This record gives sequence, structure tokens and C-alpha cells, in this order.
Amino acid sequence: MSWTGFKKSLNRAGTTVLQKTGQIERTIDREFADEESKYRAFEKECQALQRDAKQYQDAMRSMTTTQARLADTMETFYGAADRTSDGAMASHAFKSAVEELDGGIQRELEGPYRTTIMEPLGKMNAYFPVVNEHITKRNKKLLDFDAARSKLRKTIEKPSEDPTKLPKAQQEHDDAKEVFELMNDQLISELPQLLDLRIPYFDPSFEAMIRMQCKFAEEGYEKMSAVQRYFADNVRDDYAAGQLDAQVEAVLQEMRELSICGAN
Repeated sequence: MSWTGFKKSLNRAGTTVLQKTGQIERTIDREFADEESKYRAFEKECQALQRDAKQYQDAMRSMTTTQARLADTMETFYGAADRTSDGAMASHAFKSAVEELDGGIQRELEGPYRTTIMEPLGKMNAYFPVVNEHITKRNKKLLDFDAARSKLRKTIEKPSEDPTKLPKAQQEHDDAKEVFELMNDQLISELPQLLDLRIPYFDPSFEAMIRMQCKFAEEGYEKMSAVQRYFADNVRDDYAAGQLDAQVEAVLQEMRELSICGAN
């Protein structure tokens, strides 16, 4: 930081302290405060959306990968009992189905998801540091303006014998006011425009996400339907009627009656 920059920072820190103690009037710009509040909410939502979108992508990948490991274990489990049984054939078909789903996620969904969702979110969030820098500069110029206004008022209230002090204070006030109002007006004008653009900007990403979810669900349903042919036709009806729970409980009871599973 240059010596001039250091002096400005020191002066602004002093102005902030004097404002807190009520010795310098603080400018209250409700219009800007309202626009900044809406902008901060948008910034927070976009950052959360980017995190959630990344977590969704990771969860989809983790689900199919875990499902593939589960299918591999089930095939080993059923194959060790009887490779020709309906269960063994179903577990093999299940493994093939989830491997295709896992490969499809990596091949067909991850690239489009990154391009249509993650990259637009990243680009939007990349604007926030730039906007925040302008807001920070605006706030610094406001401190300079408040300090110059206070100095001018004191010079008017307590005239100096030096005839150059009042014109100098007036000029400093006018310059500070002009710089502040220029930045303030720009932000008040452009922050709402940024928020208004969020809907047309994110519309394609939202549509892409829905289409990709539909594609994944349709492919999953299609592949899992092929596995169902290895089960008896009455399995679905038994499940709906609650009979499968009774069957599972009956097998568990038989297991409890075994000596190695019984209570000590």
C-alpha cells in the first residue's frame, strides 16, 4: 500500500470511529441499502445453489457407484448358493443393469451437467467479487464524503482567518460528493438489473437439470424392469398386500430357532 493509500485508510478509520461516537453525521441511503439487501440475498442463494448442485452431482455418482458395489456383492452371494437359481440370474441381471447406469452417468450425464449447470453457476458466482469490490469502493467514498461534509460545516460554523480554507473545504466537499454519487447511482441502477437477469440466465440450466433427471429415471426404470422378469409374477402383489414382510419374518424366526443364533 502506498503512503497516500495508507493515509486514506487511516482517515477513513478515524471517520468511522467519529461516526460511532456521533461526532460526524453518517449518511443513511435507504435506497441503496434496500438494493444491497436484495443483492446479498441473491449472492447467498447463488452460492448455496452452487454447493447444492455440486453435492447433487457427487450424490448421483456415489449412488450409482455404491449400487454397483452392492450388485457385485449380491451376485457373489447368490452365485455361491446356486448359479442356476432365479435369484442368481436376477442378481447377475441387476449387476449388469447398475453397471450400465453407472457408465451412463459418467458418459452421458456428467459432461452435460457440468456444462449446463455447474459452469453457469460458477460464472454467475464469479461476478460477485467484482460487484463486492465496487460496493466496498462506494462505501469508502461515502466515508470520504461524510468527512468532507463535516469539515465544511465546521469551517462554516467557525470561520478561519485564512481566506483559502473555506473554498478549499467547499471544493473537497464537492469533489467527494461527485465521486460518491457517481458510484452510488451506478450501483443503484445496475444492481436491480443484475437481479432481473437471474431468471433468463438460469432458465436453461433449470430445464437441463429436469431433462437429465427424467433421462436418468427413465433409463433406471427401463433397466430395472428387465430385472423384474426373473421374479415370480405374484411378488409385486405380495409386496402390496404386505405378505413379503410376513415371509421375511418367518425366515427370521427360523434363523432364531437355530442353535448358533439362539440366545445364550
